[in-house]
Amino acid sequence: MKINSDDLVKDALELDASYAAVIDTSKIKFHEDYRKACEKNICGNYDTNWMGPPAIGPISELMEKVKQYRKGLLIQTVHKLSNSFDWRGMAASKDVHEKIFRNIVSSIKDKYEFEDILPLNAGCCTVCKRCTYLDGKECRYPDKALSSVEAYGIDVMALEKGAGIPYYNGLNTLSYVGLILFNE
Repeated sequence: MKINSDDLVKDALELDASYAAVIDTSKIKFHEDYRKACEKNICGNYDTNWMGPPAIGPISELMEKVKQYRKGLLIQTVHKLSNSFDWRGMAASKDVHEKIFRNIVSSIKDKYEFEDILPLNAGCCTVCKRCTYLDGKECRYPDKALSSVEAYGIDVMALEKGAGIPYYNGLNTLSYVGLILFNE
């Protein structure tokens, strides 16, 4: 049974995504610079997590993995901040986005019959307070663990622009993106 793109978008919006669009993965642009930012530890999570670099593997393999999927559901959540230095609001916004994204992933897995699915979120996996990677042990929750769009080298700005989703949502806002790749 063919999955209706409009239904997927509608479902994501009903589950509190601010924007959603179904994209053709052949249009995804990759840039190794995003992965290099990970390697420079810009986010502070390099070499600390099974779902981040270097543990998730070489970027060339991840880009090939993405190319195995035909479509993706791109979602964005937009959050208001009190000002551009609202660190508490930024942290709370990340938690809200995480809940929304996981709820969308769970809902569409239950509702649709995907042949295969790969959810990619904003930032490194946060399922566990301390990742077992740091202790040299296997991931405790491989079915819940999520990698990031950036770790896969995906150009988020081009992805949003190509899908008609705004990259910038106004002064004192923070936007997070998630991408659920799938094959029908």
